[in-house]
Amino acid sequence: MLALGGIPWTSVEAQTGQLSLLRDAEIEDTIRVYATPLFEAAGLDPTAIRIHLVDSSQINAFVTQGNNMFIFSGLLTQTNDPNQIIGVIAHETGHIAGGHVLRAQGAADTASATAILGLLLGVAVAVASGEGGAAAAGATLGSGLATSQFLSFSRNVESSADQAALAYLDRTHQSARGLNDLFKKFENQELLSAGSQDPYMRTHPLSGERMQAIQRHLEESPYTDTPEPADLQDRQDRMVAKLVGYIERPRTVLQRYPETDQSIPARYARAIAYYRDKQMDEAVPLVDGLIAEEQDNPYFHELKGQMLFETGNYAPAIASYKTAVELAPDQPLLRIGYAQALIENGGEGDLTIAASELETALQVESRSSWAWRLLGIAYGKLGQEARSAMATAESAYLVGDRERARYLAERAVQGLEYGTPEWQRANDLLSALEVSGG
Repeated sequence: MLALGGIPWTSVEAQTGQLSLLRDAEIEDTIRVYATPLFEAAGLDPTAIRIHLVDSSQINAFVTQGNNMFIFSGLLTQTNDPNQIIGVIAHETGHIAGGHVLRAQGAADTASATAILGLLLGVAVAVASGEGGAAAAGATLGSGLATSQFLSFSRNVESSADQAALAYLDRTHQSARGLNDLFKKFENQELLSAGSQDPYMRTHPLSGERMQAIQRHLEESPYTDTPEPADLQDRQDRMVAKLVGYIERPRTVLQRYPETDQSIPARYARAIAYYRDKQMDEAVPLVDGLIAEEQDNPYFHELKGQMLFETGNYAPAIASYKTAVELAPDQPLLRIGYAQALIENGGEGDLTIAASELETALQVESRSSWAWRLLGIAYGKLGQEARSAMATAESAYLVGDRERARYLAERAVQGLEYGTPEWQRANDLLSALEVSGG
């Protein structure tokens, strides 16, 4: 289920200053498949790096403190070759491994550092909460400093990240052609004014020396002509189709993926476009056809579950979500969607299962205020008021509502059994609020 800031796509439009964050289990899994070998090649712990998808048609990517990597949807939808995305991730990994963000911030003057801190605070709140809207207050502190300015690196630093990227690509036996092709796309933009350049060009200044270095690498690397595995191209095609289906207008989707195109990615995009346009008579047969062709694809079942849920057909939606979770039990976002359908259905058995699914999901998605909020609702409907207060306090804390978080955490401490994990969590939250002045 494509979602904005961890909340179902259709329910909110949340902004992080200039950034809106998207969540989707399938797309995140694809990006992880691209990125994990590169992180390992760089000597980084893949689990320590958080990748975030930005809802923007701009071609851009950047990293911030705390090992956060942001990839713009425009970079994905305007790039058909997975090797190009892999090249960008390799380059950004070079920035992380080289500590370039810390150097860039250290070089800022006091006034700029204050603005940077405000923007980073905004992004940090959004990432922590899972809801982009929570970052607006923090992001406004840095409004005098454009994102492209504080994320810009020098040409020397960019060259260093290039060299690291080329090394990672060689270590993972991948070609650098994608990175070269993408940079060629930007090469002519050096002649344009800053306002006319793609954001990636402004934040990652290109130079002839950098292009020449990549060309030399292509001439020398034994992996230059190594093709990407077919499964990566398939993942890329489906990821692009899904993003286009959700983000673009239905008419635009149908122009890009006409009825004459019967490939799986095209039918995927059209199914989503018809569903968003409330043409369920067209959407449901398409997704049913996809499921018939790939019965073990959890994301097709998830899509059908989302369609059914948002049209009020909760019982069949539950069945679809349950199948998706069974097929991909390691995907917490699927469990959150399943739990939401169970909660809306409302039976006591449904609520008990929903609470269990959310507890499991939160072991991974502990920063998702949406999941905590749903868990609070499930506990509340089950009559477990103190546990509901604890979960809702976590949600309030993550979206920056400290006053409500304190009130609910205090209620939880009073109602929970002394020494239980929930009691301890509520106490820990109160301590965190005390330390941060909340």
